[in-house]
Amino acid sequence: MDGVTANTTTISPRKLRVMLYSSPLMGHLVPMIELAKLFAARGLAITVVLMDPPYDTGATGPFLTGVSAANPSISFHRLPQVKLPESDDSVMPALAFARLSNPHLHDFLAGASPDFLVVDFFCSAAMDVAAELDIPAYFFSTSGAQILAFFMHLTVLHGKSTRSFREMGEELVHVPGITPFPATHSIQPLMDRDGASYQALLNVSLNLFRSQGIFINTFRSLEPRAMDTILAGHSAPAGLSTPPVYCIGPLVKSEEVGVKRGDECLVWLDTQPKASVVFLCFGSLGRFSAEQTREVATGLEASGQRFLWVVRSPPSDDTTTEPDLDVLLPKGFLDRTKGRGLVVKSWAPQGDVLAHHAVGSFVTHCGWNSVLESTMAGVPMLAWPLYAEQKMNAVFLEKEMELAVMMEGYDKEMVEAKEIAKKIRWMMDSEGGRVLRERTLAVMRQANEALLEGGESEATLTVLVDVWVKA
Repeated sequence: MDGVTANTTTISPRKLRVMLYSSPLMGHLVPMIELAKLFAARGLAITVVLMDPPYDTGATGPFLTGVSAANPSISFHRLPQVKLPESDDSVMPALAFARLSNPHLHDFLAGASPDFLVVDFFCSAAMDVAAELDIPAYFFSTSGAQILAFFMHLTVLHGKSTRSFREMGEELVHVPGITPFPATHSIQPLMDRDGASYQALLNVSLNLFRSQGIFINTFRSLEPRAMDTILAGHSAPAGLSTPPVYCIGPLVKSEEVGVKRGDECLVWLDTQPKASVVFLCFGSLGRFSAEQTREVATGLEASGQRFLWVVRSPPSDDTTTEPDLDVLLPKGFLDRTKGRGLVVKSWAPQGDVLAHHAVGSFVTHCGWNSVLESTMAGVPMLAWPLYAEQKMNAVFLEKEMELAVMMEGYDKEMVEAKEIAKKIRWMMDSEGGRVLRERTLAVMRQANEALLEGGESEATLTVLVDVWVKA
């Protein structure tokens, strides 16, 4: 009997196999990888499934190499590349490639037999594969709860009007649980209700309700009104039940092996006074015209404040070209601001910069990953949205979450230098800026507490994994 008992104790239960199917867009891939790490740390066998789209800019390669080196317990599977037919260029590429990848995904999942599948918002087409193979599927919304509430309510909005968002112009869009926003601020693919992308996003909206649950990269106390509305079923179309929704954030990019560190920025920040530097960075896709770039420089100089500014080349066919600062910036600007400001080309370690004690405010494009990084660092934001859902985020940040103020003119042809100087001075020197900073620090504490053992987000994920394991 003793021998039998000894043998049985050495038999380990089979690990649950969970597949995470991510869009290759960096803004989606980064939080999906962070979710993979959390699952792996809880003893699940994790595979991240990726599409191999022809539009990959090369940014994902070095990132994934670093992830693999630092996280050997996470495996990766890249689906064969698909080609978008020339006749099918009217749908958002991210959605189209996911749909075309379904046969490859089906073959892989049929052989791998995962216990659960987690799909990115843009990989909504995979719900059909999951249903066919009888695999429980969950969504992962890499944006916040307010954006999720909007998309869950999209088919309701569609049924209430025959007008496109473009036709509505500056008329406010009303969605339960979120601040009304101008129709012009909706994402570009939704502007034309007769367009293929609009119809595809309506399908994504409906697919949300086919899932076993929805993960959101947020924490409950950051967006309580939107979460209460979603959970009460007020975002759902009539006749559809809201699946369980899990706030598991904030999940932000962590340091990986082999990634450049941007030491120049951090060494320079070490020499600056506490909370004295304005950090300007607009994401991997954020680019300004040469004229707007000069306007930013003029505004920074006029503000009199210390600054760290990431400058990218103006939009062009070659996105890999380093900016020529002598051509882009006003003559003598670098000399006149030497010591007070630092301009770096194309890239900076944003998370490390925001966490540095010298940074006092963040001029941002309002991408959700950047919003969460700024929130976790306790840095108030000046909102300068550019594309995707960023204009909606900017409204929510200012009106609902009270973590930012708008840079006026972002929705016009030009944000003028005098506005840039005015808002930066307000943020750094005024009583209003001080109040906003205190508010942001309070939310920072909530964000970090959510991730601690027993915190609202950590506990939510732990309970779900326990349910999975015991099922």
